[in-house]
Amino acid sequence: MYPFAWLLAASLKPRGEVFDNRLIPLTFTPENYAEVWNQLPLLSWFFNSVFIALASATLVTLTSSAIAFGFAYFRFPGKKVLFSVLLGTMMLPGAVTLIPNYLIWKTLGWLGTTVPLWGGALFGSAFYIFLMRQFYLSLPRDLFEAARIDGCSFFGLFRRIAFPLALPSAIIVFIFEFQASWNNFAGALIYLNFGDPSSYTVPLGVAYAMTMYSPTAGGHGDYQYVMVASLLVTLPMMVVFALGQKYFIEGIASGSLKG
Repeated sequence: MYPFAWLLAASLKPRGEVFDNRLIPLTFTPENYAEVWNQLPLLSWFFNSVFIALASATLVTLTSSAIAFGFAYFRFPGKKVLFSVLLGTMMLPGAVTLIPNYLIWKTLGWLGTTVPLWGGALFGSAFYIFLMRQFYLSLPRDLFEAARIDGCSFFGLFRRIAFPLALPSAIIVFIFEFQASWNNFAGALIYLNFGDPSSYTVPLGVAYAMTMYSPTAGGHGDYQYVMVASLLVTLPMMVVFALGQKYFIEGIASGSLKG
């Protein structure tokens, strides 16, 4: 059976009923989709994850776009070296920066809050900067020079010309970062407060529910609520991708063109 079909069947399993050999419940209980809101603080998990994902995606899109425009438009000594160093940071494994980042947030006193999960987006992302820079390089420089002659400031070049033209690529960055932040289990596990389950994000909350209903932890093995939650938490990503699909395809197509 396909994983999605198994997940759907498991979410409809009645309380206390076991699966047969095909992992399909003998009877179905659609009421699980209403009862899960009473069993788990799912609404709080949704709110926390949506806030973190939106904040992280919005900030990293704006900052990465601005930095990428600087690398694409301005000419200054050492630009190639600085950009090479930036790309070199992509080669560092996440485990290398895990402890330094943790110590920084601990020193700032923001452990147990959501700030570490979106605060890093204020400084952009090397991969997104590279992606946006390649798009900006495809824009004719004469367009910006003409705007400068008309008195447009450097910030105006970015806000009025570069960023609107690069909107498809910016939406790609937004979707990528929204998905990465939505599925960020390790960050939530490290930085959030374990004393209050309502402060969890969706990935951490689903893992908590698995432990809560586990027979080894004193639960009854009613994993149908976990399966319901797992299905429901996929909906925001489906909506985001559906709304941005047009720009997603347009951005990939335009980014593959030269000249």
